[in-house]
Amino acid sequence: MIEGAIFDMDGLMFDTEPIWTETWAPVLATIGKEYPDGLADAVRGTSGKSMEAIINRFVPDVDASYVREAAYAMVHERIEQGVPKKPGVDELLDYLKGRGIPMAVASSSSLDAIRTNLANGGVSEYFGELFTGVGMAHPKPEPDIFLKTAEAMGVDPAHTLVFEDSLSGVRAGVAGGFITIMVPDMIAPDDFAKENAALICKDLLEVRDRLAAGELE
Repeated sequence: MIEGAIFDMDGLMFDTEPIWTETWAPVLATIGKEYPDGLADAVRGTSGKSMEAIINRFVPDVDASYVREAAYAMVHERIEQGVPKKPGVDELLDYLKGRGIPMAVASSSSLDAIRTNLANGGVSEYFGELFTGVGMAHPKPEPDIFLKTAEAMGVDPAHTLVFEDSLSGVRAGVAGGFITIMVPDMIAPDDFAKENAALICKDLLEVRDRLAAGELE
């Protein structure tokens, strides 16, 4: 029996990943650095020290914390203008609410960004708990954020859905023992995701339909 559902945000519920992709070059330009190919893909789904380590791997000898914070600020300025929801968000949320399943958000974005997107998208009411990976000692791909969210919800990870679009998020969900569902956005599933995700769906509408068909009961 499904006890709860935990959602990632960027690239899963909201089409924010293109904004993140377009942000790194102008942020690096402010400190006289060129954008290195692959950085946007490498940091996708990460936060905090994990993100900073990747930034320094691609752009050595920069203040990675400044780059990260500047990127967060630029992205937040963009999302305040409103970001489109991904297909199936409303339908899946309505389905889960109708079944009485509590829902939460566990995202690598800041709490301000989470709240802004949920409010602009008209879906704040669905979520009882909001958690950010920013400032966590062990962000995704470690499972800490999902385990912390499940504890706050009072649900068993083995009976809790985790919805993710990123490879790091899938690894975090699987490591925490969750029923992990991948809905790829800008990165295709790798071998790990193919072997370990409970479902891989093209969008959240397909997720709703497959859950309604009882595939994970």
